[in-house]
Amino acid sequence: MANPNSLPLHERFEHKNTLHKVMEFIILFLLLSLLVYRLLSFNNNGFTWLIAFLCELSFTFNWIITINNKWNIVEYKTYPDRLLQRYVTPIMVAEHELPPVDMFVTTADPELEPPIITINTVLSLLALDYPADKLACYVSDDGCSPLTFYSLVEASKFAKLWVPFCKKYDVQVRAPFRYFSNNNTMFSGNKSNEFKREWKTLKDEYEQLSRKVVDAVGTSIPFDLSGDFAVFSDIEGNNHPTIIKVVWENKVGASNGLPHLVYISREKRPKHPHHSKAGAMNVLTRVSGLMTNAPFMLNVDCDMLVNNPNMMFHAMCMLLGSKNETENAFVQFPQTFYDGLKDDPFGNQMTVVWKYAGRGISGIQGPFYLGTGCVHRRKVIYGLSPNDVKGTNGKPELHKTFGNSQEFIKSADDALRGKTKYPDMLSKSMEAAHQVGDCGYEYDTNWGKKVGWMYGSRTEDILTGLSIHKRGWRSIICSPDPPAFQGCAPTGGPASMTQQKRWATGLLEILLSKNCPIFHTIFANLKFRMFLAYFWVFSWALRSVPELCYAALPAYSIITNTHFLPKGQEPTYYIPIALFVLYHVYTLSEYLQTGLSIRAWWNNQRMGRIIPMSAWLFGVVGVILKLSGRSETVFEVTRKDQSTSTDEGTEAGTFTFDKSPVFVPPTTILLVHLTALATALFGLQPPAHDGLRSGPLEVVCSVWLVLCLWPFLKGLFGAGKYGIPSSTIFKSAGFTLLFYTLCTNMCPL
Repeated sequence: MANPNSLPLHERFEHKNTLHKVMEFIILFLLLSLLVYRLLSFNNNGFTWLIAFLCELSFTFNWIITINNKWNIVEYKTYPDRLLQRYVTPIMVAEHELPPVDMFVTTADPELEPPIITINTVLSLLALDYPADKLACYVSDDGCSPLTFYSLVEASKFAKLWVPFCKKYDVQVRAPFRYFSNNNTMFSGNKSNEFKREWKTLKDEYEQLSRKVVDAVGTSIPFDLSGDFAVFSDIEGNNHPTIIKVVWENKVGASNGLPHLVYISREKRPKHPHHSKAGAMNVLTRVSGLMTNAPFMLNVDCDMLVNNPNMMFHAMCMLLGSKNETENAFVQFPQTFYDGLKDDPFGNQMTVVWKYAGRGISGIQGPFYLGTGCVHRRKVIYGLSPNDVKGTNGKPELHKTFGNSQEFIKSADDALRGKTKYPDMLSKSMEAAHQVGDCGYEYDTNWGKKVGWMYGSRTEDILTGLSIHKRGWRSIICSPDPPAFQGCAPTGGPASMTQQKRWATGLLEILLSKNCPIFHTIFANLKFRMFLAYFWVFSWALRSVPELCYAALPAYSIITNTHFLPKGQEPTYYIPIALFVLYHVYTLSEYLQTGLSIRAWWNNQRMGRIIPMSAWLFGVVGVILKLSGRSETVFEVTRKDQSTSTDEGTEAGTFTFDKSPVFVPPTTILLVHLTALATALFGLQPPAHDGLRSGPLEVVCSVWLVLCLWPFLKGLFGAGKYGIPSSTIFKSAGFTLLFYTLCTNMCPL
């Protein structure tokens, strides 16, 4: 029988996916053939031919990167049982104990991120199947809201009942609102009368907790600002000192008790940059380094509930072991969503992207860091490289790197050397913790530059991951069953567009900065194929330009009675047809193999046209304004809701609108194509130029785009939030009139 200590804690499996690779290369061949056709016939055509060529060149390059991303699809299997045999024994010594983990939860706005969601996330973390004396939970409240602190205090009281109940009955769903939302499944399996009594008691206690929190949110002055709450009196959200409160401390060090729970609101002052979430994460890192200094750190957003109570064991299977110490910097869990709207109407659940592109990139240098559901090595966050895993040898002076706190410098040095020692009392480090939470602490240090979460982009997560990969570290994807975490996906048009615009803006900021991944491939240790993967995601916003231009070409061709696609008598006529059919068969097969419906495929194809010409386009505009000094990008928080499946009542999944200018471009494209089709239908086209009139391919393209923009067509006649605002329609009509006038007054190009 094999020695348990010699068996691997995880294994890697590769998927060949031969049929998909064949289809990918056929599509690439067709794209290259179309480009060759453009070049050979360029002299016989005009400016529209050049526009089409440049757009198709962009699409071809993007397809090459897509092939790169999906070439080595890998999957990992973890063995938590082997981990427990190796590290949890009847007689444990320090070398064979499970390592401590600090858990970070971030929230920024109690209105957009209701406290009831935050405390459900916290409760699910406190109830993890992991020794409680090895866990500490830190909650960062960037809104400095007494409501958030009050909710945590009340939640800690409920946790004393909830955590033992979960572990006693092996509850799988450990966020109370999710657990109690389905009464029918909770009593399955012949549960005892004792369980039923405790279940009823816990449900009543949670309902009481929910009422307290909801009532507090709905009251202007929900409680007396005295005692522990006195620090919240006379403060403003962006102008207050550091506030650190130990909500609960596991003083006896009981492995079956409750983990530490600490509330943190870092200092903010009007004239000091606070660097949004990245700044909050760095304060969490420093404060936790002083209080508990665990070698591993889990960070989650306030809506990312634990869905698998064994997730920490799965993560440790990836991180523990001598080989992993010099290879794997962090473990990233895929993002999944609870109460997801059926058939993904807003294209933001990204199930297929994770299965193919995400696991394919994992086969290169590892997945991107996504900002939530990730377990980091503390020493990697502190700037350590794989070839310097034993300590701080060769490091610059620590105070220039980590700041002037001697207590924190010592804790950072211990972390870099692999020394871990939990303090006897968290309160002993309280004074130093307040110091490292000050807004001026990072001046003249490497925080946000070389250590910690990186500054300089609204997508601080992927920038931080890039800074880790460029040092030569790998990351690793972990997809346990059931999924480790579940969050809430944005619902409605405005929320989805806000999220996409923030991503596109932040990613483009990185591409156009000194952190461009090509520099890290040339001068650092980022693999070339990993550079292509990063370029694929960083260039999301730039894709809006060829998408928008190519979307306008069919309408231009119909209005001017010209063509930009091959004519019926040409052999190349079937190239775009074959491309269209094969590409959609290819993408449809991915959705069907993932277990999704044809409707889900269509919704994502539709959003794949809408998002580039709206949210991503405004990402480009935002970066241009920032680079020109006309505007600063602002971190926009996405609204979080407990349930997404019923948010819209009987019209859940219906596209919603607001007065944001982000809806103007797709509305304009829709009106332009309706105008073009009406021009062709009523015979208003001018005479053909040299006999080369618009053909059926241009009409098919125009009809296809109208179908993709169907939510906007319905929005033209909708009411309330389901209708496009009249101001947006008037602006779009003006742009459509301008486009039509330019087309009719210009000679065919």
